Amino acid sequence: MKIAIVGTGAMGSVYAALFAEKGHAVWAIDVWEDHLAAIRDQGLRVEGASGDRIVTGIRTARTPEEAEPCDLYVVATKASGVEAAARSIASVKPETGLVLTIQNGLGAGERIAAHMPTDKVLLGVAEGFGASMKGPGHAHHNAMKLIRIGEMNGGLSDRARGLETLWREAGFSVRAFEDIDQLIWEKFICNVTFSAPCTVFDRTVGEIMADPASWNIALTCGLEAHTAGAAKGVAFSFDDAEAYITAFGRGMPHARPSMLLDHHARRPSEIDAINGMVPVVARSVGTTAPYNEVVSGIVRSREAEFAPI
Repeated sequence: MKIAIVGTGAMGSVYAALFAEKGHAVWAIDVWEDHLAAIRDQGLRVEGASGDRIVTGIRTARTPEEAEPCDLYVVATKASGVEAAARSIASVKPETGLVLTIQNGLGAGERIAAHMPTDKVLLGVAEGFGASMKGPGHAHHNAMKLIRIGEMNGGLSDRARGLETLWREAGFSVRAFEDIDQLIWEKFICNVTFSAPCTVFDRTVGEIMADPASWNIALTCGLEAHTAGAAKGVAFSFDDAEAYITAFGRGMPHARPSMLLDHHARRPSEIDAINGMVPVVARSVGTTAPYNEVVSGIVRSREAEFAPI
């Protein structure tokens, strides 16, 4: 199969390496030219949870237009890059080609829908899946628990099961689900709890939870998201949101959310798709999200001081 990984940062590099190692014709698509050059010249190295390998033969391009038409486009950009990726993919995707987008936060499917019909679009959620870049052409795979995929418009289709098999055969733990929206929201409320609060206080998940004052702020952010989701009609699989969020946090006390790591590197985060999205949804369903309004404002204010990339 011809597979384009659109956005080959840390997680995208893991996707590209494992698919290519399995024998698929993989295109690594990214604007980081040093990274692409390293992949072409030395191969793509991925080490960590999935093993240590250097995979050669991966083709590179800066945009989907520069690559061959592919059977599957995996959008692994940050949330802010989804719309540009969708616009490019729409101009070259074969009629039978599928798009699978895997991001943090909400809104990726809607951003794609602005540029193409959604009948060939699937959504993914990476649970307990972490990676980081050690340098151009070199990614470290920190953890891999489960990739969940499903049809954007719901239902458990044959092609979702086909993608499940494709990813599993490449070495991923993966499962297709009938209601991917539920799973996206269940991850979302946990991301909301820890992303902006850990960034604002510059603390790990465990440090936030150990301090009653900051934990109250973080937990309230997550509960605001849960309230908005419930009002929107999300079929959460649990009754006690606080217990669900608390158990999630206790499972990764040393974790630093990607938003905090972005600020350590003085680069813009995905605030608009995570904590910043809660007030947007809340307004649409008649609930409120003042805690998320405040922490999002702090994060945006700090990012306004970062030098342009």
